Amino acid sequence: MQQQIRINLPLERSTSVTNPTSEISEIREMFYDMNHRYIVCEPSPYYYKIKRVMDITISSLFILFVMSWLFPIIAILIKLSSKGSVFFIQKRTGFKGIEFNCLKFRTMYVNKDADIKQASVDDKRITPIGKFLRLTHIDETPQFFNVLFGDMSIVGPRPHMIYHTHYYSQFIPYYNLRHEAQPGMTGMAQIKGYIGEINAEREIRKRVQWDIYYMKNRTIWLDIKILFNTAMAVLSKCVHPFSTKKEN
Repeated sequence: MQQQIRINLPLERSTSVTNPTSEISEIREMFYDMNHRYIVCEPSPYYYKIKRVMDITISSLFILFVMSWLFPIIAILIKLSSKGSVFFIQKRTGFKGIEFNCLKFRTMYVNKDADIKQASVDDKRITPIGKFLRLTHIDETPQFFNVLFGDMSIVGPRPHMIYHTHYYSQFIPYYNLRHEAQPGMTGMAQIKGYIGEINAEREIRKRVQWDIYYMKNRTIWLDIKILFNTAMAVLSKCVHPFSTKKEN
């Protein structure tokens, strides 16, 4: 039986006077709300079993009916566009902080900064085919193997590279709580628009907020809604590739 996850946050508001529109005030309110609304994580006893069955079923079907013909095409395109391997394998932080090898189709020229520097808009390291793979999120599809092997789930907090885990955990409150859930290919933060490069501290704080919100409210129905919204977002991004709207 899974142990409950409890968050012990201060229950009193700060008495200091702050500008209600400031970043600090907004972040303080965010965690105040989390404390009062999402204290205990206690999924249904059957949640983990059903979720794992869903992960195995969906990943197996995708690998069998899509990756079986998609992989050779993508592999040839990657090889034709640049030198290097077809896959980019990166150490990322998983469940309970355990590191695992996260699989992706390689979208960049081989470079020494791949494990410490995020991809950015118009990043010169990205190959021509890599731009298409990243736009359509096809570069993430090898992670269905991670799901099948049990390193990841289809829905859960997105796993970060080791460098970023060490960096953000030093100053982002409750950052490591996101490791109390199986990392996912998509999650609550992603359907709220927090995808890709992190340009400001507020963005990583909001991602942590939504990750913890997911952990407090996770149900099979919520996972299905996240999957549906992710599919719609990917289709929308393909139609409107320059849309970068983010929701709170």
